[in-house]
Amino acid sequence: MPVKKRKLPDADDHEQNCKITSFTRPLIRGPRPINTEKPFSSKKCLAWFHKYAAPDKVFGPEAMEKFCEDIGVEPENIIMLVLAWHLEAANMGYFTKDEWLRGMTILQCDCTERLQSKLDYLRSELNDAATFKNIYRYAFDFARDKNQRSLDMDTAKLMLALLLGRSWPLFPVFSQFLEQSKYKGLNKDQWYNVLEFSRTINPDLSNYDEDGAWPVLLDEFVEWRRSWSAS
Repeated sequence: MPVKKRKLPDADDHEQNCKITSFTRPLIRGPRPINTEKPFSSKKCLAWFHKYAAPDKVFGPEAMEKFCEDIGVEPENIIMLVLAWHLEAANMGYFTKDEWLRGMTILQCDCTERLQSKLDYLRSELNDAATFKNIYRYAFDFARDKNQRSLDMDTAKLMLALLLGRSWPLFPVFSQFLEQSKYKGLNKDQWYNVLEFSRTINPDLSNYDEDGAWPVLLDEFVEWRRSWSAS
């Protein structure tokens, strides 16, 4: 999009007025270029939803696969978790009409092409620590069986791999620990603290405080890791 040139004041007035102009009012610019992109359409957005969900009010796993194929993203890609977070989706693998319309309105996406143009933005949100923390916490309730208060271990390991597998050096070791542990799942407090642990504890565990307020799960992991290293 071309940049409009600023209209400069007369040379005689420039020195006198520039300081005042800078602090009292915005610089006068030429007219804004006309935005030729069509505005967001709720009607078009709902028609897009019903392409996958019709005649139901929800589209499920099979429709989700087709949706992912259309936007060019694997269902297991973390971008799909970020999208679900924006939609405030309650159940993994499902989008309701209300979730879809609310989230897509915020994202201003009413068709495949517009969502594709936002994929880099969705991925970039993972680089913001506060946003990532929100997405990580959201993942617990999103992925768990709603009849259970904890996240079953198989699902927990998959979600941890998706969220922390590439960024946490200790993740492979932690995953091995979970494999051989007595735990059948992770509760919310354990889930939240794993992220905090991954962000604050050195890979060699040298700054781990055994008297800190960590869940027993993480105390046991540190003990297991140290004994495993010693042997």
